Parts: sequence; structure tokens; C-alpha cells
Amino acid sequence: MAIVVIMPKQGQSVESCIITDSKKKGDIVAKGDILFTYETDKASFEEVSPEDGVILECLYKEGDEVPVLNDMMVIGQPGEDYIALLGEPAPTQEPSGTAESNVQPVLAQIDETSHVPGTQAGDKLVFVSPRASNLAEKEALDPTRLAGSGPNGRVIEKDVLAVLESRPDMTPLARKMAAAEGLQPQAQGTGLAGTARAIDLKPVASAVSADDYEDKKLSNMRKLIAKAMYTSLQNSAQLTHHLGADARRIQELRKKVKKAMDAGTLTTNVTLNDMVCFAVIKALKQYPNVNSHFLGDNMRLFNKVHLGLAVDTDRGLMVPVVRKADDMSIIELANQFKEIANACRKGGIAPELLSSEAATFTVSNLGNYGVEIFTPVINLPQSAILGVNTIVPRPKDLGDGVYGFVPYIGLSLTYDHRALDGGEATRFLKQIAVEIENLELDIF
Repeated sequence: MAIVVIMPKQGQSVESCIITDSKKKGDIVAKGDILFTYETDKASFEEVSPEDGVILECLYKEGDEVPVLNDMMVIGQPGEDYIALLGEPAPTQEPSGTAESNVQPVLAQIDETSHVPGTQAGDKLVFVSPRASNLAEKEALDPTRLAGSGPNGRVIEKDVLAVLESRPDMTPLARKMAAAEGLQPQAQGTGLAGTARAIDLKPVASAVSADDYEDKKLSNMRKLIAKAMYTSLQNSAQLTHHLGADARRIQELRKKVKKAMDAGTLTTNVTLNDMVCFAVIKALKQYPNVNSHFLGDNMRLFNKVHLGLAVDTDRGLMVPVVRKADDMSIIELANQFKEIANACRKGGIAPELLSSEAATFTVSNLGNYGVEIFTPVINLPQSAILGVNTIVPRPKDLGDGVYGFVPYIGLSLTYDHRALDGGEATRFLKQIAVEIENLELDIF
């Protein structure tokens, strides 16, 4: 019996997902085979076949954004009637009676040499649907320059809309010039509210650089990260303090960890980052105002430390949270960090653990990359974030007028000045250094 496979709902805050890869209609699948992969704004997932069969219908394709719980595909046996199982047609599929699907496409003939001087390409036929052609003419776009996503590369209305979404509004004069001369506005216009004026127009591609660059579409996750970073900087008063902590103590502990692991008396690899985070948790318990969310008219102070840890992945930066980190031993904390980091890199992290509201404070460590100083950006509504830098030798008074070089680990605290005063932020940062320099681990 045919069954319908739906787009799963991954977390309460997820409303839609992007299809990154999918089986096609007619493909034979076995139980457990991957039917399609999809991503939310923070993580990627795989959906497997619940039984053996053939894909009788596939309602969406790669790149489509699909609302959760919508029908994705139908699996059954060849020739099986499945029409009754489906409700309304998929939102992204155009009805069979529209001009986009039934009317013959306009055939536009262009000479590629007129767009890229110096090339020897011959004539090329570009199919443009009527709706795409009408919209492109209205918006002063040349549809023959667009990459078509319709059947056989046909340029459809969706392709034109995708370009318009990233293009600023134009003044009437700019629109007229763009249509007449084949020009396009820059990313940001100089008119009111970013409107493009005539002086902002430029050729689509110059003769010199027409073939030495590539326009790459941002991933869904990259767009979300960019929006979050911009929003954070635009909607908070961020200031960063930098301070170094004597790293001799944690380096000594790290050597002990390695020896214990070699001897088989310790099975968890406790890293320097684990130790720094452990020290941060101790400092947060002494400065509860930092372990907070700034909500405009009030501060939300948390009794427990829910620590966010920035993790670099192939898909972008993720910040999963370890809840109630202050209740954990250093071994439990280290194991949790490794578990959530691996889940992020594999794309299997729960969306709820990636919400900035889930964490009360975040640590971002760039020390492994040799970064000596940087300014981390706060994950709103959190009140602060700590950046951990690499360890470098610095001179220090060893007593009796004797100076020597000792290893220092750089600490960069960015805080929301609306939530915390500079004095309190400085004392908190100093407390982190004190905890690092006097850290005790009961694991040996």
C-alpha cells in the first residue's frame, strides 16, 4: 500500500526546511535508504525510507523550501493508485492551468559575443516564459542573462523574483536608464532608504572581468548567521575588554591529563578549552549579573549556567548549549562538549540546543588558530560572550626584581553596556583569570 512521506518537524521553532538532496520520481528504494536530506537554519538532517518500494511521486526538488509536515513524496509499488492520498498540490508547483506551464515559452535569440566581448561563442537560444518576460521587462531586467531553473533551462518567474529580492529599489530615471542601456544598480543605492539613483547604475559585467569571478548564492544557514550578527551589533551597546591570564597552571594540568591517559588511569581527554570553560563557570557563579539575558526593560538572571560553545563546522559557525553546566564535573563537561561538537559537525544537533535564548553565556575559542586577540559578537539576548585567544609568552615579574617570560592566554570579554557596567565586566574578566591561574581538578 502506498504511503506519504512528510517533511518532519525539527523543534518547535522550525517552520520550514530547505531540501539539499532528494531521490527522484521512479527511483527504487529499500527500507532505510536515504530519501532526501534537508536543513533548517542551523542543522542538517536525513529522512530514510520506511519501507521498500518505488517513489511514485516527488512533490519538491533540491533547493525548495518546504513547510514542515507538508507532503514530500509518495512511496509504493509500480502502477499503484496514490492520488487519493495527496491533498492540495505542493505550494511551489505551479497549477497546470497557468500561463507559466501551458503557454509556449518565448524564444529569445542572443549573441554571447555582445555580452562578453572577445569570446567566440555562437548564437544561443534562451527560453523565457511569458510571466518571466513580462516581469523582467517591467523591472528593467534582461531575462536572457539569468540562469533558468525551469524545464530545459527555461527562465521562469521565480528566477526573476530571486534577482529582484537582492536588488535595491530604483528611481524612475534609474529604471528607465537600466531598461534602455542594460545597466543594473549596485548592492546599496545612494538615494533615500537605499534607493538606487542613475549614478548608482553599472554594467552587468565588464569586458575585463566578465569571466574571472563567480556569484555564489549564500546558504540558508549563512544568511541566518549574517542576519544574527548584524542584528546583534545594531541592537546592543557592545564593548570588549582584553586581559591575559598566566597559563602555567592549566598547561601543567594538561600535561598531567596526557600522562594519565597514557597510563590508562584517565579515559576522557580534558583539553585546555575544557579547563577554561570550567573556570568561566566558576566565575559566573560569583557574578550572576553576567549570567543573564538583557530584555530591554528588565534583566533575566539565571540560577543555573547554560553554557554555549562556538563550534566551527563545514556549514558555518554553530553555538550549541550545555544546560546546567555548573552541575557537572570537569569530566562530564568535557564529554558533553565533545558530544555536542560532533553532533554539530554531523548535522544531527537538536535545533533547541542552538537557540541563542537557550544559553546564558557563550565561549568562543580561536586559540587553536593562533589568534592573539579578537572581538567576539554577543549572541543576543545574552549579556556577554568570552573570546579565548592563543597562548603567547610575555614578560612577568617573578619577584625580587627578576623578570622572565611566562605563557599567557588571552581573554576577550565582549559585553552589552546596557546590561553591565565597565567595572563589573572588568572584575568578572579578572575573576576568570584568577580561576584559570588557580584551577584545581580532582581527577588524578
